[in-house]
Amino acid sequence: MRQDWEPEDLIEVWTLLEDDMKRVRNKSGTTRLGFALLLKFFEVEARFPESAKEVPAAAVEYVAQQVKVPAEAWGAYDWQSKAIQRHRGEIRAAYGFRANTEEDQDRLAAWLATELCPVELSRDRLAAAVVARCRNDHIEPPAPGQVRRLVGKAAKDFEKRFCRSTTDRLSHTTRSRLEDLVAGDDTEHGTDSVGAVSGGGRSHFTELKTDPGAPGLESLLAEVNKLERVRRLELPADLFADVSEKLVDAWRARASKEYPANLERMKPPRRLTLLAALCHVRQTEITDSLVDLFIQLVLKINTRAERKVEKELGAELKKVRGKEAMLLRVAEAALSEPSGTVRRVIFPVVGGEKTLKALAAEAAANEARYKARVRTVLRSSYSAHWRRMLAPLLSACLRSSLLFGEAVPTLLRR
Repeated sequence: MRQDWEPEDLIEVWTLLEDDMKRVRNKSGTTRLGFALLLKFFEVEARFPESAKEVPAAAVEYVAQQVKVPAEAWGAYDWQSKAIQRHRGEIRAAYGFRANTEEDQDRLAAWLATELCPVELSRDRLAAAVVARCRNDHIEPPAPGQVRRLVGKAAKDFEKRFCRSTTDRLSHTTRSRLEDLVAGDDTEHGTDSVGAVSGGGRSHFTELKTDPGAPGLESLLAEVNKLERVRRLELPADLFADVSEKLVDAWRARASKEYPANLERMKPPRRLTLLAALCHVRQTEITDSLVDLFIQLVLKINTRAERKVEKELGAELKKVRGKEAMLLRVAEAALSEPSGTVRRVIFPVVGGEKTLKALAAEAAANEARYKARVRTVLRSSYSAHWRRMLAPLLSACLRSSLLFGEAVPTLLRR
């Protein structure tokens, strides 16, 4: 319970009403104050405080004034006496509640493990759900410490069941290939065929967790190879169909933080579930990164070609004699008479209509030449270097049923 209360909040929540005063009438002294505080605390929290310190000091002062008992008497209230047991029973009966039992706690743990743990990861929210469920069922919830232990038990039970059900959905081949991810690096022994099938070795597990590097041919091909390794695991498409995406992402994050040696020490169901979650999510992430890399590379190729052509043709395009002076005169004339006609204001300063037509034709010819040169440079660059990416990229992406829109046709046309 919060400890800071404004005066208006105290009045609204901690004021003893007529029925409350009837219940404290037959009590006196310390028991009168203790009963009144337990009564109002239970009304707010649907549970009893674990100790006297849990009740806000401001509330003790305010309730003490109402029952006309010194606030210091609260410190003398006996938490182990039969009187407090009677008080609790009376308060439960007043609000229609009953004490929780071991059977209630077992049912709550089973409910959490079955209904909430698959979709909720926050233990604080799970604990709040327990209290809300007890309030709804008119059962006094366990003490906060017991609730935390109950939530921990439910989370542990769910995790065991989740790992078991995930492992049961994996074929023997898939389990073996997942185990190979952390079984040790065999690349030094020349077992290329086995490594290609299983994707095994510590280096492959570490590589699987890494993000793509800077846009380039090698980084794109590395992502394609990474995607192929994940696909060779043959994870079922519906492996995590009955749990939330948030849960799968959480297990993926946990797997990413583990070292192969740590995973090897885990029990097989937990290890396989962590690896399966990592590979399941990474397959989508790697596919998305391939799309991003491809788009960036297309832009990179085009930008490089444009820069190269601009460097080659830039000086040549600026050699037209008197062009800058002519454009300056046009600008000055237009600014001096903004409402005038082109024929009356512009033509005289450039030497007539024919000169302007010649300038326009020259600019159009230069632009056409520029575009043609860019296409030539781009095609040359693609043929000499970038063509290596196309076959593996298309193979990987077509298998994922990705639609690239105009990106691939544009590159091929160029």
